[in-house]
Amino acid sequence: MEFSKSKTKENLARIFAGECQDGARYQFMAKSALSEGFSYISDQLKVLAKNEMAHASMIYSLILENLGTTAKDNVPIEAGYPFEPSLLKISLQTSADIEEYEGTNIYPSFAKVAKDEGFPEIAKKILYIAEVEKTHQQKLNAFAKLYKAGKLYKNPEKILWACSNCGHSEMAKQAWLNCPLCGYPQGYVIVPQDKLTSQ
Repeated sequence: MEFSKSKTKENLARIFAGECQDGARYQFMAKSALSEGFSYISDQLKVLAKNEMAHASMIYSLILENLGTTAKDNVPIEAGYPFEPSLLKISLQTSADIEEYEGTNIYPSFAKVAKDEGFPEIAKKILYIAEVEKTHQQKLNAFAKLYKAGKLYKNPEKILWACSNCGHSEMAKQAWLNCPLCGYPQGYVIVPQDKLTSQ
């Protein structure tokens, strides 16, 4: 099938728009997290924003490659764009749900269309993005559960907490309120990966 007449072209444009929107949302959330005193979560959200913009850039390049160097095309798309408050107590779980829907429903269906229309390499790239979205969902879901339960910096067993500013670390059931080395507040403490994956 000719790319310019394909459903895949429209789906890629939808992915591009969605990934740009996700990237912007994570930047807004990162700013909110910082204002709420959660520097480490803010840094993690900035990484997610960077990932989403990398996806958008790759999709943009795919569209241009397949349209050709002289082609100009305005692709009309219709899609929903969720708007949510950037407060962490709301946005972490809402964003996890969005990532799950993209990773398990939208992108796999777009990949199937691309494969059926004769674009197997595009289908593969879309499925790679879907897998990343699933990891985003897992991380956001874990942060949301811990945040809501007030257990972000508490654990039933001693675990290794580390300061994202100075690197100080120690084994404890609860992270310090202020780092004993640099004095930075608890929001700079790195939430251990095993704590996130156990959620």
